[in-house]
Amino acid sequence: MKLLSANSNRTLAQNIGDYLDMPLCKARVQRFADNEIFVTIDENVRGEDVFVIQSTSFPANDNLMELLICIDALTRASAKRITAVIPYFGYARQDRKTGGRTPISAKLVANLITRAGAHRVLTMDLHAGQIQGFFDIPTDNLVAIPFMAKDIQANYKNSADLMIVSPDVGGVVRARALADRLGGDLAIVDKRRPRAGESEVMNIIGDVTGRDCILFDDIVDSGGTLVNAAKAILERGATSVSAYISHGVLSGEAINRVDKSVLKELVITDSIEAPEAIRNHPKVRIVGVAPLIGEAIRRIANEESVSKLFD
Repeated sequence: MKLLSANSNRTLAQNIGDYLDMPLCKARVQRFADNEIFVTIDENVRGEDVFVIQSTSFPANDNLMELLICIDALTRASAKRITAVIPYFGYARQDRKTGGRTPISAKLVANLITRAGAHRVLTMDLHAGQIQGFFDIPTDNLVAIPFMAKDIQANYKNSADLMIVSPDVGGVVRARALADRLGGDLAIVDKRRPRAGESEVMNIIGDVTGRDCILFDDIVDSGGTLVNAAKAILERGATSVSAYISHGVLSGEAINRVDKSVLKELVITDSIEAPEAIRNHPKVRIVGVAPLIGEAIRRIANEESVSKLFD
């Protein structure tokens, strides 16, 4: 077995390697003068089981191309099996047609990864579960809920008294799974989007009065939905509001919105490598998922059950 990493999240890849007590495969990802990507694998991978670790986060197109070219290089180097390990799967929010003459980009990306030569995919907290079906190869979708639950139990004395809140109707299943694991209650934010990139809270379903609330979702991007939901929950009488999010995209002015918000704390995973401003922000805490992904890699390599990690 070998681990290969491109440039999108080198720190996470190294942490996964440390968990598995395995160094990263020697490889070079270079740019030509016109910014074309060129990959060289600097060690023998013939007949090897290779795991390519690469989040397709910002810059999404560059990181996606790096992943595809790494897979192609490994295919042409006669690797026995190639697994694309994608902690954060970019384009996942384009999982359906939202209007006439619009693409389903998540399916396109799945096709590209498959045609490049990947034999299977390992990812975490897909925005939409049906994306697993977009791949014509085996796909494992890890969930961060067990890690999040352990962190909540370690940082909140009465975790069973917490109110877990889904910031929209689409995340109810995810939030309910966390609430059930903690033995807590569930509330839902009813929102509408007057236009793309903006959200407006209409109602809070559930009594949050006097409760410590935790917003739980898979992605925080611009931060608008999260900040508006936190404000509405506090206005409905909640004692405090924190947020646990799997993928901290945090683009544009997101971190400034979080800083000025009523959020007590924002907890994200390291599925996307955070810049220094986010890593050092007093309201942001990062939970490492290298043990989760590393154990899944070990189980895949040894042909063991991956679903037992969800128990």
